[in-house]
Amino acid sequence: MNILVINAGSSSLKYQLFRMPSEKPACTGLVERIGQQDAFIRHKQWEGDVEKVTERTGGLPDHYASLHAVLALLSAPGTGVISSPEDIAVVGHRVVHGGEQFAEPAIITPAVKETIRTLFSLAPLHNPANYTCIEVAEKTFPHARQVAVFDTAFHQTMPPQAYRYALPEAYYREKRIRVYGFHGTSHKYVTQKAMAWLQKPDARLISIHLGNGCSMAAVDSGRSVDTSMGFGPLAGLIMGTRSGDIDPSVVFHLMEREGKTEAEISALLNKQSGLLGLTGTNDMRDIRKAVRAGDAQAALACDLYAYRVRKYIGAYTAVLNGLDAIIFTAGVGENDVDIRESICQNLDYLGIRLDLEKNRTAASGIRAIHAGDSRVAVLVVPTNEELEIAHQCYRLPD
Repeated sequence: MNILVINAGSSSLKYQLFRMPSEKPACTGLVERIGQQDAFIRHKQWEGDVEKVTERTGGLPDHYASLHAVLALLSAPGTGVISSPEDIAVVGHRVVHGGEQFAEPAIITPAVKETIRTLFSLAPLHNPANYTCIEVAEKTFPHARQVAVFDTAFHQTMPPQAYRYALPEAYYREKRIRVYGFHGTSHKYVTQKAMAWLQKPDARLISIHLGNGCSMAAVDSGRSVDTSMGFGPLAGLIMGTRSGDIDPSVVFHLMEREGKTEAEISALLNKQSGLLGLTGTNDMRDIRKAVRAGDAQAALACDLYAYRVRKYIGAYTAVLNGLDAIIFTAGVGENDVDIRESICQNLDYLGIRLDLEKNRTAASGIRAIHAGDSRVAVLVVPTNEELEIAHQCYRLPD
């Protein structure tokens, strides 16, 4: 069964094509910096054991154009892995927000699409992009089953004390205002891998997903019990363009004293803040270069970023009543050795001690980077949301 997985982020689009049940992809690809002048596609395919890489830059103003470029690569001579759209049996879509309506994968129908649309305001950087990719895929692969896998689903196991807000009861009962949590597909994948690596199915884990979007999850025996994102994906950690946690009084102040509209504040907190607001760029690789060049503002941004993660590690260790491992994953978490080092500083009281040499040694797959006397494992676990989505699609009954 050929399953094409489309994973649209706020400024990126990842894809993989699996010939299930094989877990080795026939091709993979990444579109980054969508909407910027230096947007690019990196497409990989395999001919036997030989990897072939194709790169293209520019001309990708939005997710619609990006997905069309990807679909052209899938079937073009020299880069294609399918002969026609009919070769695709299932298209699996990562959808960020499923509200309380979706705790499992869903076959996409007009009603499912309408529900995704109603949740646009809760995930303004993602659900519209997810919806666009669904519509393009429906037209491009009319014979394929379209399936939505929701980031919020994994966190449906949280207890009420974790997902409820201290608002009048009617706001939950009638408006369903609560913590939903996100990046659930990634948190589920990496915690399952960590439990297997630790050989401990009842492990108490903190999963730290650091990319352009960032979140953490407290996971006990494979079940999410708390997470840093909330009603929408704005809360919690400092992110690429999102502020993360902020005193609501700041919003009132901006409205009353600065005359900011609702739309302006939404744009400010979702698209103009975070690392972008602090440094002028949302790409941690560029910020790291600035730090090495002596940029004090870039260094401050990294300090703020790491400090926020450390605060949540302390909180979630208390929630879990102990800790077996912390997990670094996603683009920044897997690749930025300096951020991992900064986060793990001054956590000796929790039994977390990093091995600096292991942290800086590049390796593929799951790896341990903690010191020999660390009471808590520190793991780097490469996430694979696309493979997790493919598995969930494959397991759906006919």
